[in-house]
Amino acid sequence: MAIDLTYEPTVQKLIDKTRSFTREYVLPIEDRHRGNIAEAGGDHLRVEMQAAAKAAGVFAPHAPVEYGGHGLNMSDRAPVFEEAGYSLFGPIACNLGAPDEGNVHMLAHIASTAQKEQFLAPLAHGEVRSAFAMTEPAPGAGSDPAALTTAAVKAEGGWRIDGHKWFITGADGAGFFIVMARTSGKPGDRGGATMFLAPADTAGIRVGRHIETLDNAMIGGHCEVFFDNVFVPDENVLGAVDQGFDYAQVRLGPARMTHVMRWLGAARRGHDIAVSHVAQREGFGGKLGDLGMVQKMIADNEIDIAATRALLTKACFELDRGGHAANETSIAKTFAAEAVFRIVDRGIQMCGGLGVSGDLPLARLSREVRPFRVYDGPSEVHRWAIAKRAVGAAKRAAREVQG
Repeated sequence: MAIDLTYEPTVQKLIDKTRSFTREYVLPIEDRHRGNIAEAGGDHLRVEMQAAAKAAGVFAPHAPVEYGGHGLNMSDRAPVFEEAGYSLFGPIACNLGAPDEGNVHMLAHIASTAQKEQFLAPLAHGEVRSAFAMTEPAPGAGSDPAALTTAAVKAEGGWRIDGHKWFITGADGAGFFIVMARTSGKPGDRGGATMFLAPADTAGIRVGRHIETLDNAMIGGHCEVFFDNVFVPDENVLGAVDQGFDYAQVRLGPARMTHVMRWLGAARRGHDIAVSHVAQREGFGGKLGDLGMVQKMIADNEIDIAATRALLTKACFELDRGGHAANETSIAKTFAAEAVFRIVDRGIQMCGGLGVSGDLPLARLSREVRPFRVYDGPSEVHRWAIAKRAVGAAKRAAREVQG
């Protein structure tokens, strides 16, 4: 049976509208402010751009329809998110950027009816932003979430949370936090974590410094956050107590794939700029684009773009079927994180001095996509997990043969 990779007319229309909106409205704003969202106006600009996205009919393609979104599944999100990601500010404008997009996805699947009204509805509508607070300074949770040290202790009517988080994207200005805290066991145990919903104005929550990073296009920065005797009522427990690590998988796999979608769009922009440049630039008796070494870089970029899309398509297919898709998302994330950097890096090389200058956006694109090899799990951790699954399957097969 043939595999149909076409999109329904309504989805294709949304793809086309998102492409036009991003290139005609958002890109000039990004270029004017050289990709720095804080200098561009932060939340004031976000509100302005999101109003324009709503007017253009391209707002929140992933959010449930009942909360003002288009309700797209993972497979249909891919081309829409890629078009929005063509500008570094596009995901913010369309309300599909990290971490809000992943939090919308998780809340839609896990939150109670009351929690959806209090937290999901305003987030999906763009009335507030959010943050997902899991990563901690050493020896706490990082690439190994089981090292979680932030603790929640049962109190009358709720829980008391104490801990120190960092690299919390979007923390500055967030309306609420989804906090991962240990409710049983000790650091190093595989279970015992719970997720809590905490409004940002809750007593005891303090957003600290912005940690300086390569990227500048994620609104709200990457911050330290302190939780000092923070009380969260029982009704704000997200899901079941001690099941937080399992629930997190509802968010992490899809969120890794939507990162791939967005950053593939950014890499495509870098590629398009480079190809346009070498097609016109004279050198060595002809156009640079006619030189074999340059053509190899162009071809390698085209291959990386196509391969990233193919792996993304497979992973989204498995997620839409309801599968865990741990292996598929790890493979797609690892390949894409490295491929998008290669694409932009080759673009810089093709453009020479202009490539490393501020006259073209390639240098800032390079800074934005490089952290993806660390964010949402370093490539090395994903490779370890992929290999562990493969070796485990081989061991099981050997045991079956041996009887």
